[in-house]
Amino acid sequence: MPAWTDQLRFAFQPVVNLATGSVAALETLARPEDGEVDVLTCARHCPDLDAELAALAVRAAAEQETPLPLHVNVCAGTVARRPGLAPLGAAVRAAGRLPWEITLDLVGPFTPVPEEELLAAVAGLRDAGYRICADGVGDGDLPLRLLGELAPDVVKLDRSLCARLERDPGRQAVVAAMRQLCERVGGLLAIEGVETERQYAAVRQAGVQLAQGHLFAPPSRRAAAEVYLPVPPAVTGRTAADRPASGPPVAQFLQPAALLPMSASAGAVRSHLTGFPEVSGVLLVDADGVPVRAINRDRFLLSLSSRYGHALYADRPALRLADRPRTVGADATAWQVLDMIADGERDRTGDDVAVVDERGRCIGVVHLADILRALAESRVEEAARLNPLTRLPGSDAVNAEVDRRIAEGREVALSWLDVDGFKQVNDGAGFAAGDELIRAVGRTLAEVAADEPASRVGHIGGDDFLVLAGADGLEPFAKALLDVAWSAGGRPVTLSLATVVCPAGSVSGHGPAAAALAPLKKAAKDLPGASWVVGRLGAEGIEVRRGAAPGGPPAPQLPCRVRP
Repeated sequence: MPAWTDQLRFAFQPVVNLATGSVAALETLARPEDGEVDVLTCARHCPDLDAELAALAVRAAAEQETPLPLHVNVCAGTVARRPGLAPLGAAVRAAGRLPWEITLDLVGPFTPVPEEELLAAVAGLRDAGYRICADGVGDGDLPLRLLGELAPDVVKLDRSLCARLERDPGRQAVVAAMRQLCERVGGLLAIEGVETERQYAAVRQAGVQLAQGHLFAPPSRRAAAEVYLPVPPAVTGRTAADRPASGPPVAQFLQPAALLPMSASAGAVRSHLTGFPEVSGVLLVDADGVPVRAINRDRFLLSLSSRYGHALYADRPALRLADRPRTVGADATAWQVLDMIADGERDRTGDDVAVVDERGRCIGVVHLADILRALAESRVEEAARLNPLTRLPGSDAVNAEVDRRIAEGREVALSWLDVDGFKQVNDGAGFAAGDELIRAVGRTLAEVAADEPASRVGHIGGDDFLVLAGADGLEPFAKALLDVAWSAGGRPVTLSLATVVCPAGSVSGHGPAAAALAPLKKAAKDLPGASWVVGRLGAEGIEVRRGAAPGGPPAPQLPCRVRP
């Protein structure tokens, strides 16, 4: 062992899951003593030294006797020379750890590293079970293109992005973009440097899922299993991408799993449970880390504490007191977990659910209480955004989805629907009849949208509605809304629909799209009866798909150029 290791120390900082308030992992941080050679700087230029530091980090964590997963820093250049990571693999095995309990935090420099070698090495490490984190994103030399190709399990933003996040729109936009990238590649978004409660509120508002910082717990020589967590702030203004209809992703609620081999005795399981009171259950896994049996803490200890329980089971395989594990994939949603629990045995409702990767290996567990709390909060937030008359979301939800599709480089078709002469309808038939008409239009929109997965509908207010769908997915809406007879208080009523088609790259957001839609709405209102006009940004003329020009046959096109 090199002499410099005699004075090298390690500190441990919790990685906090912001959805559950629990410690998701510990990051091991090398801390050379004052006066020593700058080992960390040397390690950036010496892969062998860097690999030895990573191995020492795992050994230091083993001395803490913590069951928490670990984050271990390693340079991208060291990873690219994957055979050089042999000391790390040996340390993981010697510590009794499994590779999927280790997340490798890749740090720069990235520019000098051959990309093909790095990507191949990362793929090999994933095959072995290690999880990959891109560390220091936002203040290093990691190209966005390479970040996308790495598709890390965790994207960890540099602490510089956390500073002034609560009042800096530019930094908020960067964090939002990284959250979107994580959702597309199936990873989690983390951030470092949370020092104040305002920063804590800001990172939650931005959709960050994991965080580190002195607010929760500073780096310490002793591994901390508990952290300070402020009262969760009210989170508003989230994008539609943050609120998928199928519920939040289960990875957002991931907790560390207590894993023991299938051969573990009941006595060994009991020792683990009594040694770690925060552990609610144990998973018995095979040699590949696939859950084979699950042990619930309460039922297991109750069996062992019975009159002859210890004598009957203590030295025998724990499998005798275990149940079949309940597992979900890492891409499952909270609602899918809840459905699985509801369909299972009633006496196991509170048991942990194991989350597995594509190979069936356990990467953590989720607790029913966390799932129920999150779904309840999402329902409250959703209800607050709905129009009280139609129970449809407002314009913010549709606008956010428009912005998301534009950011993804997709074509957008945004439509504006309203009732012709709605003031006269209210004046002549009464506001109760007008309200019932609006409810009926809202119900029809919702029914059609339920059969068109790519569509979104919203109620702006009054008689104005928004419809977002593919350019070729609007005909079902037109048939259901324009090709039927509407009435209010016995008075016939017609509707007008205006659509602007924005090709990919033609607008920067929902604002310009809405501006281009305004003259199209006027053109539709100028046509008698039920009408529908379609304009395409940059194209000459407006296509009339429903309605007739005043005093003549249906007009296939009106002369006008649609501008953003």
